Amino acid sequence: MFVPDDGEAARMERRMVRTAMWTVVVAVAVSACVAPWRVTTGLLVGGVLSFFNHRWLAASVRQMFAETENSGARPRLRLAGFVWRHLVIAVVVGAAYLLNLVSLTATLIGLCSFIVAGFIEALTQIYFMLIKRREM
Repeated sequence: MFVPDDGEAARMERRMVRTAMWTVVVAVAVSACVAPWRVTTGLLVGGVLSFFNHRWLAASVRQMFAETENSGARPRLRLAGFVWRHLVIAVVVGAAYLLNLVSLTATLIGLCSFIVAGFIEALTQIYFMLIKRREM
């Protein structure tokens, strides 16, 4: 099994963030041309929230493992931070929906931008492993 070193993991994360960003940009641009404005704003709000969620989650995991390195104890995820992050996202999505600014479906699709980026990264890795016979 291939386990990436820190440099490869950082490059992979940068590729995924960049891919997620382009996914949101393309979805919003296409939506602006062919869909109602609430769909476009929903994709935009969901995409922006997905980036905030990614940053918050990455910071939480970094902090958790930094504390583990210092103390030598088992890593512990703080439940309050997990709940807080999702509560903030739910409040923003709920407020935007209640104010009739977004399509709820489009917002949820925008929140999935990192899932699309993960699939694209997986397909890219498969391509380079099978077709090019090398690791990225």
